[in-house]
Amino acid sequence: MSYRTCPDWPQLMEIAPDLQFKHLSVAEAHLPVEVLTMVSHASLGDIEICCDLAHHVYYAGHTDSEVARALANTQTHWFEVQEWVTSGPGASSSNAA
Repeated sequence: MSYRTCPDWPQLMEIAPDLQFKHLSVAEAHLPVEVLTMVSHASLGDIEICCDLAHHVYYAGHTDSEVARALANTQTHWFEVQEWVTSGPGASSSNAA
C-alpha cells in the first residue's frame, strides 16, 4: 500500500493546519507493540490508519476501529487529532492562530 493523502484533508487542515494526514497500513505505521497486540481481527498489512506519521497523530474517523480503540486505550505517544489540538502538543499552536 502506498501513502495516500486523506480525502478529508481540507477539514483536517482547518482543525490542525500543521499536520498532513495520509492513509497507510498499520504495518507501515510501526505502532507501539502494546497497540499491535490488541489488534487481532486482520493482518496489520490489510488494515488502515489515517495519520500524520511524523507527529504521531491519527484521525479516528478514517482509522480501523480496533486500531483507534487500542490507541485510545493505551498510554502511548500517539494522539487522536481532536486530543492533539485541545490538550496535546498541538493545543499551543492552534491557540496561537
